[in-house]
Amino acid sequence: MSKQSQGHALHELPATELVEGYRRRDFSPVEVTRSVLGHIERWERHLHALFLLRPDKALEQARASESRWRRGEPLGPIDGVPLTLKDNIATEGDPTPLGTAAVELVPAAADAPPAARVRESGGVLLAKTTMPDYGMLSSGLSSYHALARNPWDRSKTPGGSSAGAGAAAAAGYGPLHVGTDIGGSLRLPAGWCGIFTLKPSLGRIPIDPPYTGRAAGPMTRTVADAALFMQVLSGPDARDSMSLPWQDIAWRDVEAGAQRLKGLRIGLLLEAGCGLAVLPEVRAAVENAARIFERAGAIVQPMQPFMTQGMLDGMDHFWRMRSYLDMKALPPARKARVLPYIQQWGDSVAGMDGEAVFKAASQFHATRVATVSACSAFDYVISPTSPVPAFPAELPSPTNDPLRPLEHIGFTVPFNMSEQPAASINCGYTATGLPIGLQIAGRRFDDLGVLQVSWAFEMIREPQRPWPQPPSEALDHVD
Repeated sequence: MSKQSQGHALHELPATELVEGYRRRDFSPVEVTRSVLGHIERWERHLHALFLLRPDKALEQARASESRWRRGEPLGPIDGVPLTLKDNIATEGDPTPLGTAAVELVPAAADAPPAARVRESGGVLLAKTTMPDYGMLSSGLSSYHALARNPWDRSKTPGGSSAGAGAAAAAGYGPLHVGTDIGGSLRLPAGWCGIFTLKPSLGRIPIDPPYTGRAAGPMTRTVADAALFMQVLSGPDARDSMSLPWQDIAWRDVEAGAQRLKGLRIGLLLEAGCGLAVLPEVRAAVENAARIFERAGAIVQPMQPFMTQGMLDGMDHFWRMRSYLDMKALPPARKARVLPYIQQWGDSVAGMDGEAVFKAASQFHATRVATVSACSAFDYVISPTSPVPAFPAELPSPTNDPLRPLEHIGFTVPFNMSEQPAASINCGYTATGLPIGLQIAGRRFDDLGVLQVSWAFEMIREPQRPWPQPPSEALDHVD
């Protein structure tokens, strides 16, 4: 079997091409897995994207997949495709540290829904990916995992909380990765790592445990790979009490987006209405993306901000109280292991009374109503994914201030609360070469439409820079 495909190393190939290659017997899942593992070996000590990397288990899964393909009996659409799952997606028999040294490491009793769907489809689970403490940071800073770094610039963060997943996708640790998102934790690392992700409509991908606004989603280099992965991840699971009724969605029709742009009404949101100001480089890249959509026949109209600082602060303070109570329940020695930034953030609401908690909680619904109302005039809304590019890796947030921790999520968090699907796709680079993310949001339940519009943009956007490669041995001293 061939070790290459059209001049690309096997670890560089998208999942769609891997599956076709297996079908044609151009190469095998074992060859692909070995190629990816070799690539990870060259990269990982520079990035710290992975947790529970187990090459022997991955190769065992790949050999089983190879046998199925030889018989012409693949289990599902991703049989034999290497992938990763985020730390907080439970896998049977493995600990789930949630990114923090404060959690007692107990083997999970069962696979969480995304892990179960992956196994049922024959995917090759390479490893879990790293995350910050309790997923409450948009960086790779963790009291349990080593500091995750951005492959485009190792002095920068990959984002978070799906930190390792974003870094792994950009670095080419296989084509498929699963992260989670409650306020931007899929889209922020996707934007800062130059990859694609879809935060689906709430409940489209069953998860366990479910929580208000929390969604799992694919993180990939291409839109087509995300659509392929949605065929698997969107399978039903009764454990998610907030999941949507399963639908036979035509995920394979993602390329129909080429005919969809003409006449689409697209809202252009350039100011979040709260938090950090959008940097000029980011604004220019998003305005350029808007012009690309207009040249393709879409009708792009400016939008006024609909979020307020009060909405953002209310959600922030409610999440602080949740974390405060979670940490209060820990023995003191365990709480002391939590990142000091997270401790300060949670402890800041120790004196908050019931009236203040209620008013804070009410901002989730206020955000939902405002978002749906503002988007109702448009088929899709485009905006920056983040007002700023990736920041220094060692910082927990762009502000490095536990009392102003969420000033960068004003564009992403509203679509968690409104339950609308929202993607992030690369739309340019800063002067220093950092990726800039474009968010594309659709109406509730229109996950396929968001994928189609994203695919269309992927086809007509300006040429992308080559993916970052592992540093040469001569440069190892940089880390």
